[in-house]
Amino acid sequence: MTALTITGGTLVDPVAGTVSQGNVACANGVIAEAASDTAQTINAGGLHVAPGIVDLGAFSIDIPAFTAGGITRVALMPDQSPAIDEPAMVQHAAAAGKPAVWIHPIAAATQGLNGEDLTEIGLMQRAGAVAISTGRIRIADSGLMHRLLRYAAALDLMVIAHAEDEGLSRHAVATNGETATRLGLPSAPAISEAMAIARDIMLAEETGAHIHFRIVSTARGFDLIREAKARGVHVSCGITPGHLLLCDVDIGTYRTFAKLSPPLRSAEDRDAALAALADGTIDVICSGHDPQGPEAKRLPYADAEPGMSGAETLLALSLNLVREGHIDMARLFALLSRNPATLLGVDGGSLSAESTADLVIFDADAPWRVDTMAMASSAGNTPFDELPVQGKVIHTIKGGQSVDRPPSR
Repeated sequence: MTALTITGGTLVDPVAGTVSQGNVACANGVIAEAASDTAQTINAGGLHVAPGIVDLGAFSIDIPAFTAGGITRVALMPDQSPAIDEPAMVQHAAAAGKPAVWIHPIAAATQGLNGEDLTEIGLMQRAGAVAISTGRIRIADSGLMHRLLRYAAALDLMVIAHAEDEGLSRHAVATNGETATRLGLPSAPAISEAMAIARDIMLAEETGAHIHFRIVSTARGFDLIREAKARGVHVSCGITPGHLLLCDVDIGTYRTFAKLSPPLRSAEDRDAALAALADGTIDVICSGHDPQGPEAKRLPYADAEPGMSGAETLLALSLNLVREGHIDMARLFALLSRNPATLLGVDGGSLSAESTADLVIFDADAPWRVDTMAMASSAGNTPFDELPVQGKVIHTIKGGQSVDRPPSR
């Protein structure tokens, strides 16, 4: 394995909470104390060097999009075809991205994600599952969810839950409000999220399990999580740039690229999300990568599939949060890399010696324009199409080796 030295970069260390000038040496797949005389060299003058992004909860294995976005590890949601609901499926998914990206499968909580029959959780954990999830929907049966959390607590396995009450949101495609009313869209009140969170927090508190809400997007949801953390409940949550930077008015004239799950919320909820980011309530920024082809998006809004291609734009969009003063650069990479790695129990998120040499080198100021027709992703559906952004990945380093970025389509 060839040694690599990155010189003259601005190092972002989320563990120490610092941003400083320096070099990074890599050898034998880990960060080394000193550079080798025979190492290949990358001059990172004028660039930032940070731990590779760990994306918690993508729905598709999309290696070109991941490497273009500086993502080195991906926790894959169980919502595949077929669902990741048995050990063999876990092992198959784990091998899918190597060596460029390591895929860490999240196991389905119920058979076929049907919300009814628990899977063999322990066997899937032994096969390599890093967490267990209810998938795109929550488990409606409180007794079954209680059993799941009890088993997960015994196995020290995090449960990733979807936070919408199906009784309110089952047929909704938007959030109640002026936009949904004006467009005539089936909608649900934002409290659908808080109702689901409240139940699952109580069950997690009762069982001692760790529950993680993959995406939280409402003020009431953040309040519940903030209060639960203060009581010592083992709860964490994530959010996507789409839910941090957009609100329901961005649906515009039935823009299906802006149809997400959970749906875009009000401007007030979006502002509450930014406040939750600043005060530490939010633990993770994830891509929510769920690319949908034209056959799924070029439909009437109510019929189109929710989801967006988020991996390639994750870093560039998140850098806006630093520029606008909501968080600093070190905190950003805690949210993108260190925290998700810690939650999942995988290597990553550190520049310390002997840490895995997964890195991203990026130009924080490089301007470019998001273009759905030129993305490396398998599908370019993004609500940020044609948006001017700053921040471009220059190199993605996996295990001390540069991963070639694929050409744009």
